[in-house]
Parts: sequence; structure tokens; C-alpha cells
Amino acid sequence: MDLDTIPNFLADQRDAAPADLQHLFVSFEDFWERRLWHQLTDVLLEYFHHSESGPQRITIYKTFVLSFGDKINQLKLVILGLKAAAQYKDNQERLKFLKSLADKVNKPSSQDAWVYATAAVARVKLELSDYEGARKELDSAERALDSFDSVETVVHASFYQVNADFYHAKMEFASYYKNALLYLACINISDLTSPGRETRAYDLSIAALVSDDIYNFGELLLHPILDSLSNSQHSWLRELLFAFNGGDLAAYDVLAGNMSKNKLLHDHQEFLYKKISLSALTEAVFRRPPHDRTMTFASISKETKVQPDEIEHLVMKALSLGLLRGSIDQVSQMARINWVQPKVLDMKQIDNMRARLKDWDAGVNQLGNWIEGVGKDVWAA
Repeated sequence: MDLDTIPNFLADQRDAAPADLQHLFVSFEDFWERRLWHQLTDVLLEYFHHSESGPQRITIYKTFVLSFGDKINQLKLVILGLKAAAQYKDNQERLKFLKSLADKVNKPSSQDAWVYATAAVARVKLELSDYEGARKELDSAERALDSFDSVETVVHASFYQVNADFYHAKMEFASYYKNALLYLACINISDLTSPGRETRAYDLSIAALVSDDIYNFGELLLHPILDSLSNSQHSWLRELLFAFNGGDLAAYDVLAGNMSKNKLLHDHQEFLYKKISLSALTEAVFRRPPHDRTMTFASISKETKVQPDEIEHLVMKALSLGLLRGSIDQVSQMARINWVQPKVLDMKQIDNMRARLKDWDAGVNQLGNWIEGVGKDVWAA
């Protein structure tokens, strides 16, 4: 666009804008004429932030913003571009716009902006069910991210969000769980809507339960996102996670009736019972002091409520998964455990640890008193 026509263009757009936002166009023209690109960018971001600006975003971006796009912060240029792209109703048109935006900022000095735009391209491809194309975009973005010493949090958040959504669509639960938690680590969860928080917590909980690679839910149990389930129709799911964490088979039996509410949980019921049995085993070992972790199959069966003929396979599974370390004596039907995987403790587990520490303290005092009693002559000498 001819630069001489910019003032007329801004005047026309000002007249078409909502009355309470028209004053911003005066700032647009003032900063543009004085070449104050930083200030101009910020006031444009302020305008684009208002939902009422929607109908004008594409026109203003293409006609006005791109006329000085190379002179402003490229990450902010992408942010403006994404706001404009959101106005396209057709995904193919949006994809074409975003590809052009990504190509524009694909320069050595603005790779962070390119990653941000590429994540947006991947999201649209995901919405179009082009999983192969989305994966290709995400892999390219990930390689660039790995090469950065530092980058704006919003860039990481955008990548992890789309990457998580990709794995969720592909039902790769462990990868979804990891990327969704990384996304939450990059944002303030209060910025999410209440339904958004609840949906994210629900999906994370389901992924944690049905994944055959996740046996420690500590990071999720400690995350405030899980509180969004507390007073919802899915509160049982939060309780189920804590039951798994504590290996509480009694609580599992009470809550198992809710699994029919979710197809994935319903289809994985046999696997979930084996998974909580493993948790019950690790909890039984954890409750014991380190010097008393040689357990008979019968005692394991009694403490975990698992059938005696399944104990050997259960212990072998726990050893193979790295949940326990030790050995099995098949002849005497004993398991000698010397290490158990650490995990997040609930209040009951903390109280058990407190009792063990008190017992240890009493034992140390008793030993000290015994040494003092039998060694009086030595101490005197």
C-alpha cells in the first residue's frame, strides 16, 4: 500500500471502529508518523485484544501492520497475526494465512517467532485431522526450541499445548501427560476458564490412569489444576487418583462403579486393577522399615488383597517396571526388597512415616541407654 494513503486508510478504519476504541486510531497515526514502532506495536496489541476489533483485524493487519512489519518485534508481529487469523472462519484460509506468517518470520534473528507461528500452523493442521502434517510442523518447532538458550514462556506454552493436543488425539497417553503438565507449568492456570481447567484436569487424570508408562502421579496430585475437579461431577476421578497413589484397594472398589462413565476407563478395567495392585504392593513395602522388607508371598497377599497365586507375577512386574528393586526366592516364596520408588505422600502416609520416625527415635534412645548401662566402667576410665 502507498504510504501516502495510510492516513486515509486509518481514518476510514477509525470511523468503522466501535466508538469507545476510536481514540486508539489517533495513536496509530501519531506513532506511525513519528516512527515509534515499539509504542505503535503496543497500542495495536491493545486494540487487537478487544473482541470488538475482530471484524477489522485482518484488514488492518494486511494493509497497515505489514507495511512496517519488518521494523517491529517479530514475536509481537506473530501475536498480531494470530489475532487476525482467528477471524477466518475457514480452516484452509486460516492455514494459508498462518503459513505466510511463519515464512515471513523464518529468519535467524526471529526463530522464536517462527516457532510460535509454526505451532499455530500445527494446530490448524490438527483441526483438519492432518496428523502427519501437524507432527512434521511440531518436530521442526521442537528442534528449534532445543537450540535456544532462552525463549519467551508464551512460545514454550504454545508448543506444549499443541503437542499435548496432538498426543491426546493420537491417544498416546504418557506423551500427552508429559506435554500437558509442561504446558501448565508455562502458564498461570487462573488465565484458563473454569471449564477449561476442569477439562484439562479430567484429561490429565484419565491419561495418568490408563497409561501403561505412568505409575507415579505425584506431579499431578500436587498440581492446583486437580482442585478444579473437587466440586464437580468428576470429583470421583480425583479420589480415584489418590486411591491409586496410596494403593487403597478398598477405596478403589468403592469408586470402580464410576468407571462406566468414561469409555477409556471402562475398557481398561482389567489393566487398572493390575495397576492398583502394583501400587498396593509398593505401598505395603513402603510402610515397612528398610531393615524389614523381606516379605513372604502370603504376607504380601494379606496386605495387598491380591490372590496368592498372582503374587509372584505381581512382584516380577514391579521389578521390571522399576517400582521396586530386589530379588525373588521362588523356593521359599519370599521377596527381598531393598528399594521402593519414591512417591508423593498423602496425610495418612505422612502420619505412618511420622510413627516410623518415632519408633526409630525410641530405638536409638534405647540403644544409647543400653550402651551407657553396660559400658559404665569404660566411660569412667
